[in-house]
Amino acid sequence: MYSYEDIMSYIQEENVKFIRLAFCDIFGRQKNVAIMPEELERAFKSGISFDASAIRGFGGAVRSDMFLHPDPSTLMALPWRSMNGSVIRMFCDIRRPDGSPLEQDSRYILKKAVEYAGNKGITCNFGSKFQFYLFETDERGEPTHIPFDKAGYLDIAPLDKGENMRREICITLSEMGIHPESSHHEEGPGQNEIDFRYSDAISAADNALTFKGVVRTIAKSNGLYASFAPKPIKGKSGNAMHINISLNGDGADQKIYSFMAGIMEHIREITAFLNPSETSYQRFGEMRSPQYITWSRENRSQLIRVPAAQSEHTRIELRSPDPGTNPYIAYALLIYAGMDGIERDLQPDKPVDMDLYGAGDDVTGRFKKLPLSFMEASKEMKESQWVKSLLPEEYVKMYG
Repeated sequence: MYSYEDIMSYIQEENVKFIRLAFCDIFGRQKNVAIMPEELERAFKSGISFDASAIRGFGGAVRSDMFLHPDPSTLMALPWRSMNGSVIRMFCDIRRPDGSPLEQDSRYILKKAVEYAGNKGITCNFGSKFQFYLFETDERGEPTHIPFDKAGYLDIAPLDKGENMRREICITLSEMGIHPESSHHEEGPGQNEIDFRYSDAISAADNALTFKGVVRTIAKSNGLYASFAPKPIKGKSGNAMHINISLNGDGADQKIYSFMAGIMEHIREITAFLNPSETSYQRFGEMRSPQYITWSRENRSQLIRVPAAQSEHTRIELRSPDPGTNPYIAYALLIYAGMDGIERDLQPDKPVDMDLYGAGDDVTGRFKKLPLSFMEASKEMKESQWVKSLLPEEYVKMYG
């Protein structure tokens, strides 16, 4: 953990001119307030104020003063802003004037979920795979509908025009202390994927937010537009955010299946948060996107896949979310759902080791489905007392 003195020394040594204090709204859109180095002591002691009434889901004009308190463990240099002095960024906790946390702060919600699991002897690790499209821009720099290339899955140059971009993104992330595991061209024209090494839940969510900003910034600097929309091209592969989860703790590998059963038990209730736009539901049931609430080992047509073991801990991969999800809320709800499965000793049904995309109704008719539309997902969420017990009412109202 960096101290205030450590950070001030770093600022002087690296000629830091601006400090971004970052957070996000309830939909996961990153926000920030920039301060000069001489204001940092005040930020650590009493916080930097902002108008919370202007942030979606943070409340009205009455008692709208909130304060950003930087988390020094999240100190990160922004390498593309170094022409006239460095810029650093820290994620912040949001507090009221009396010092109490803002209940609507999604990072705080995730911290509570992590604490809840920790009190039960479980640590949840997350590593996500993000897919995104690269589109050409017009003479004004506005995005077009023209994909950057026409390559397919795992193609290489010259068909794959995105490999230099992916390399730049991965190098930039590494310079920022974020470690991608792999990158490649995906199925769709101009579609790319970058996978991350697992980390604790809060760091993984911070990195997810950072990742999208890095991709968009580097794409723009190369005259391109990066789209994380779940279905940017009709009839082509959609963008997913596959979430890998592993557990640490006593008997973790035995408990992972109950954890998985808990996610399957609650998946319909939380899909509105994992897939927060209508176009996301156009992905389900085609091009390796799941439609049924099933699981299997290695089978990519299922909601949850248990990949072939590559480490000492078994992990599961949830394949339904898209990159539009707020990662703090997604990870928090998955922790609570999984912990409910462990506490109730839920066990998953037998694995479905078949290709569900080509299976007939006589086979698929016995499986529960994911919601078919955002309206259906929203209805499930609004009717869930379990969700309402975990999230502030603003989330249920605004996602509905």
